[in-house]
Amino acid sequence: MSKFSKPSDNTTEYELQRLNKLRRYDIIDSPPELLFDLIAEIAKTTFKASGSFISFIDEAKVYFKANTSPIPVSVIEKEDSLCAVASQTTEITLIEDTHSYLEISNNAYVKMDNGIRFYAAAPIITMEGFIIGTVSVIDEKPRHDIEQDQLLVLKWLARITLEKLESRLINRISVRAYDDRLHRLAHDMKNPATSLIAYGQLLDKGLLSQEKLVSLGKKIEQTGRNIEQTMNNLLNEAKNENAAIDLRFETVEVIDLINAAAATFDSTLKEKQQTLKISCLTDGYIQVDQERINDVLNNLLSNAIKYSHERATIEIICSEEANSIIFEFKDNGLGLTREDITKLFTKFAKLSSVPTAKERSNGIGLYIVKTLVQLHGGKVWASSAGKNLGSSFFISLPKQESLPITD
Repeated sequence: MSKFSKPSDNTTEYELQRLNKLRRYDIIDSPPELLFDLIAEIAKTTFKASGSFISFIDEAKVYFKANTSPIPVSVIEKEDSLCAVASQTTEITLIEDTHSYLEISNNAYVKMDNGIRFYAAAPIITMEGFIIGTVSVIDEKPRHDIEQDQLLVLKWLARITLEKLESRLINRISVRAYDDRLHRLAHDMKNPATSLIAYGQLLDKGLLSQEKLVSLGKKIEQTGRNIEQTMNNLLNEAKNENAAIDLRFETVEVIDLINAAAATFDSTLKEKQQTLKISCLTDGYIQVDQERINDVLNNLLSNAIKYSHERATIEIICSEEANSIIFEFKDNGLGLTREDITKLFTKFAKLSSVPTAKERSNGIGLYIVKTLVQLHGGKVWASSAGKNLGSSFFISLPKQESLPITD
């Protein structure tokens, strides 16, 4: 059992990651829910205690998701909370008599009339090892009769609490999927629709040679097939109301992905008289859903083109780190403000810049990029020296450790 041991990894980076994980659950300051209340009641009954809590520890405060105690609080300062003490260890905290420990004898909830004399808590630990809260029991009198079976139940209840958090998160994601599918469809259909309009305008002029008509016909056919595939993807995702995006992984050479993206925007680059430089510093492979990662790369290259001026140079730089392949899309265009960077990768973000040729931007593309990259176990981020000083967008994807086996 533990009482006041210090955390072994309570670094700034650890705390930032812990808080990020906690906030993903969207549990802080949320209304009561029946299952959490039942977990707290089971803990209270198991220990024959005067009260119990399910607590979550934010940056400066502790929030009580469930409270069966006579202490009528829903949020307190972190420094006043015994939960914050218990979160310093992955073991169960057992304090049979709080008055026996100088470290907590001055705690407001220990000193108060009918205050906390007994305290036991099991940490709520995420799969990544972050302690985000506790399931705890209290009593107004010292308790020296606690048995191991009771503490084991408390540990199980903490685990059940985490499972509930995970199921809530999955449900929230699946509910949002309906909305996201519609927005993604609108976004994915925008570029093919624009292409078809441009092809129609070319045909209307009647100035194309037979050779160019054949080429244009093939482009129209391919655009139509892309639209059909987009619709099929949407229908496949919608078959199950709880379905996430279905990824079909395959081994792909990095340079092939880059070349495919470059070929897709060849005409657009020529139209704005822009130059694309490719610098691939790896001959590595990655395991990805090629269609989805093509969407990611196309989106980033499309943005670089839209937010760069005519005759600008755009770069795609691909490099290799210990366990990752890094893709950088670099331009010398309109750049990003600090405020812009905080808004990136959120749905319907409104940035300070507009496309240089008044191309359309609906604010959802980077949100889709982030979603798809994270589904592949990767990361996405951006940097800019400031307004009109260009920007770089990065994605990092796990590197395949061994080359694919060929016949």
